[in-house]
Amino acid sequence: MKHLVYFFAALFLFSGIAEARPNFLLIVGDDCTYNDLPLYGGENAKTPHLDAMAARGLTFNQAYLATAMCQPCRAELYTGQYPMSNGCAWNHSASRPETRSLPHFLRPLGYKVGIAGKVHVKPADAFPFDQVEGFDKSCVREPTQPHDLAPALEYMKGDEPFCLVICLVESHVPWVMGDASQYPKKNIQLPPNLADTPVTREHFSNYLAEITYMDSQVGDILEALETSGKRDDTLVMFTSEQGSQFPGCKWTNWNTGVHTALIAEWPGRTPKGKRTDALVQYADITPTFVDLAGGEPEPQFDGSSFSPVLEGEDDAHRQFAYGLHNNLPEGPRYPIRSITNGKFRLIENLLPEELYIEKHLMGGGRFNNPYWATWMGDDPVKNPDSYESIKRYMRRPAVQLYHTTEDPYEMENLAEDSGYAEVRSQLRGALQEWMKEEADPGAKVDTVEALQAARKGGHLYGKAD
Repeated sequence: MKHLVYFFAALFLFSGIAEARPNFLLIVGDDCTYNDLPLYGGENAKTPHLDAMAARGLTFNQAYLATAMCQPCRAELYTGQYPMSNGCAWNHSASRPETRSLPHFLRPLGYKVGIAGKVHVKPADAFPFDQVEGFDKSCVREPTQPHDLAPALEYMKGDEPFCLVICLVESHVPWVMGDASQYPKKNIQLPPNLADTPVTREHFSNYLAEITYMDSQVGDILEALETSGKRDDTLVMFTSEQGSQFPGCKWTNWNTGVHTALIAEWPGRTPKGKRTDALVQYADITPTFVDLAGGEPEPQFDGSSFSPVLEGEDDAHRQFAYGLHNNLPEGPRYPIRSITNGKFRLIENLLPEELYIEKHLMGGGRFNNPYWATWMGDDPVKNPDSYESIKRYMRRPAVQLYHTTEDPYEMENLAEDSGYAEVRSQLRGALQEWMKEEADPGAKVDTVEALQAARKGGHLYGKAD
C-alpha cells in the first residue's frame, strides 16, 4: 500500500511539473553571418519575421559557438559539450560513440524529440532523434526542395511535450533561393572584411536573397506552431549558426565566424522586445532545455542553463566563450584557438608560419564561389584593398587581439599594443586553462592521424579519454 502511495505521489508531482514545462522549437539557420541580419546591424537584408520575433521576445547580443563549421557546432548544440569533449572537433568527422544528446536527456523526462531538415551529426546512436520530414536535408541541393509543414505540425500534436529542431539549409551555398533583384548590386553596403569587386557584389546579392528566403521559412514555421494551438506553451529559439561562406566568416575564429544570432520567444516568460548582453554559448542550450524540462544538470555538460536570463531574472551568464578551429579536411592543417569576454577577443594561431587555405572558398567546384579569384586578380593600383583582404585572410600572426564591441569586424589587431597587455594576459591565461581542462594539446589535434581516428570512433585527444 505504501508503494502505491509513493507511486501516485510521484505521478502527481510529475504531472504538475509537466504542466509548467514548455515545448521546445529550435529553428537553426545555416551559414548566416549574425551581423548581416538587421537585428544585429546588417544594412542590407530584409527579415520581417525575425524582426517580429525579436519584438515579441528576447535577443541575445552575445551568443557564440565554439567552431564555425556545420558539424562541430551542431554537435556542441545538441550535446552541451565543447568539441574536444564530444569528439567532433573537425568538420565531416564524428562524435564519440558514447556521446549523449538531446534525445537521451529529454525522453526520460517525457518528451518526444525530433529533427527535421539538415542533420549533419553522427554517429546515429549518439543523436537518436525522431526523423521528421518536410524540410530539405541537403544543404547543397540546387534548388532547395520546397518545405512541407504538415509533418512538423503533426509532430507538435498530442499531449506529450515535444522538442522539435528544424534545421534550414539557407543561407548555405549555392545561393539560388529568393529574389536577388531585391538587392541591386550597386546599392549593397559590403562589410569591411570583404574586397569590393563586381563578382563579390553579385554573390553577396544572391546571399542576401537567401537570407530573406530563410526568414520566410521562419515565418511559415511560426504560423504552423500557431495553428497547432501550442504557441503559448512553447519556447521558440532561432539561431543563425556560424558565419557565411565569405572570407573571414565561416571556418574562422573571428567574430563574424563564431558569433551567432540567438532570439528566444516564450509568451509570458521571456521579456518582450528586450535585448541582453549575457554571454552564452551553444554548449549552454541543451542544459537550458533540460533545466526547463525539470531535469538535473548532466555530469557530461560543459555548458550550463541560462534559464534565469531567458526569464528576465538575470543579465549575465558566463565569463568567457571559447573557440576552436581545426582546418582538416577543409584545407591544410591550421589550428586556431580563441576566447572572448564579450568585449575583447583573443585568437591564437598555433601554426602562424603556415598559409591559411580553405579549399571550398578558395578553390573551384560546382558549389564554390568564384569571387576569391577576382580578389586575386584585382588591380593592386586601382584597388589595393583587395590585396589587404587577401593578406589578412591567408597570413595571420601568432596572436590577435580585438576590441570587438568597438570593432565588430575585427580589422585592427591590438595584440602588440602595450595599452592592452593586461587584457591580453587575462584572456590568454583563461584560454590556456580551458585547453587544459579539455585535454586539448593544440596543434596535435589538427593532424590526419587524429582526424582519421575520430572518424573511426577512436579519438586520440580530449578529456573524455
